[in-house]
Amino acid sequence: MKRSEIFLMILKVPLDFVMVVLAGISAYYFRFSEWALKIKSVSFGLTLTDFLSILMPVVFLVLLIFAFFGLYSLNQNRKFSAELMKIIFALSVCLAFIALYILFSGKLFDSRFLFLFTYIFSIIYIFFGRLFVRGLKSILYRSGVGLRKVIIIGDDEMTKKMSEILEKRKELGYLVVKKITEFNEKNTKEILSLEVNEIIFAASKKDEKQFLRALNFCNLNHLVFKYSADLFSVYSNNIVMNPLAGVPIIEIKKTPLEAWGRVAKRFFDVIMSIFIIIITSPLMLLVAVLIFFETGRPIIYKNERVGIREKKFFTLKFRSMYQKDSTGIQFGKEGEKALKKEEELITKNNSKIGPIYKIQNDPRVTKIGKFIRRTSIDELPQFFNVLFGTMSIVGPRPHQPREVDNYKENFPKVFTLKPGITGLSQISGRSDLSFEEEMKLDIFYIENWSLFLDIIIFIKTPFVLFKKRKAL
Repeated sequence: MKRSEIFLMILKVPLDFVMVVLAGISAYYFRFSEWALKIKSVSFGLTLTDFLSILMPVVFLVLLIFAFFGLYSLNQNRKFSAELMKIIFALSVCLAFIALYILFSGKLFDSRFLFLFTYIFSIIYIFFGRLFVRGLKSILYRSGVGLRKVIIIGDDEMTKKMSEILEKRKELGYLVVKKITEFNEKNTKEILSLEVNEIIFAASKKDEKQFLRALNFCNLNHLVFKYSADLFSVYSNNIVMNPLAGVPIIEIKKTPLEAWGRVAKRFFDVIMSIFIIIITSPLMLLVAVLIFFETGRPIIYKNERVGIREKKFFTLKFRSMYQKDSTGIQFGKEGEKALKKEEELITKNNSKIGPIYKIQNDPRVTKIGKFIRRTSIDELPQFFNVLFGTMSIVGPRPHQPREVDNYKENFPKVFTLKPGITGLSQISGRSDLSFEEEMKLDIFYIENWSLFLDIIIFIKTPFVLFKKRKAL
């Protein structure tokens, strides 16, 4: 997602809040207008401040219902008429909730007029608020800000027509950087050099193999893949279909995690990581002291891993091996020597089959290291990774670059989300799973993500912490 899209998506929330409050103020003053007083005189002693204090919970209810109806989701091409109908329906649901509350609580409200006209003014004001957001988006797009760089693949009339419309109508949010007649290995380097965000496949039905190659290429290089709706049957569980330049276009989504889902997941990560860091700080301090007195410094071990979109980063762990056996740039030349020793141990004691490794009965591990590995206490510093944004609490397990090089072309989808401290593979068998089983679970998680699933995995994790692992 472009930052401009995220900004416009988030902007709708405070804007709707302001619009509903303004609607309440307008309804209050409208009640004292000459027209309203002719119909019925004012019989209540409610001040504007009193009314706004009653209105505030209603405003938050409106925002909650709007979120439930998808009015804060990211949908580039939703028709404005459809959005307006959703707004009216959501506000009507909110009004029905208020009516039911008044009915069942037995409370009498001094003026039903105020809520009725707050409802009417809310429709009007939110309409203009959303119109403002669309206008702002159009201005940004016309100015070249936030445009999605796209390559269109195809050679028929539909492809040409789509290209012409996207080039003319910048307000749609696309910048066609190139049109190619077919996708092949010769033009992959050129596509990557153009730094595009999306590929739209609009070639003819006979090119199914080409379609699959293009889809795999997008997965490997973390690009959005879309295709015209009349080409093939559905290739993914997570699809979205929207009209683009008059043509039904299907986008294959790697994961349902997007827009507000990403905001919710990040909020969950930050809150829970702060909470866990606080409650485990005495334990982390104790472990740090034990490591220091056993083998000295450094206490924290920085291990290079591969994360979202194949970006490299350092996971933080309590050091569980002797300094002379610790690998990585943190230990300089000694780290290079340790790497050679590790390669020998992998050859002799590797308990895994496949591109990743686990050294069984590892002689490099200290006494304290064996305990903190067995109980996963060594991974507690990774909550700082979560707080800094390089990891998530729940996600695919990150692997080392040399491991990733052996499987990234076969399992590119595992780099769609931030890597996690825990995940489906951790609660399903920890490091005792085979590589293929681990990948299947990670991909299942990515394709079926939900915040509820994150919470379930998070709750289950402590129950598997003390299960003995093969590799120590």
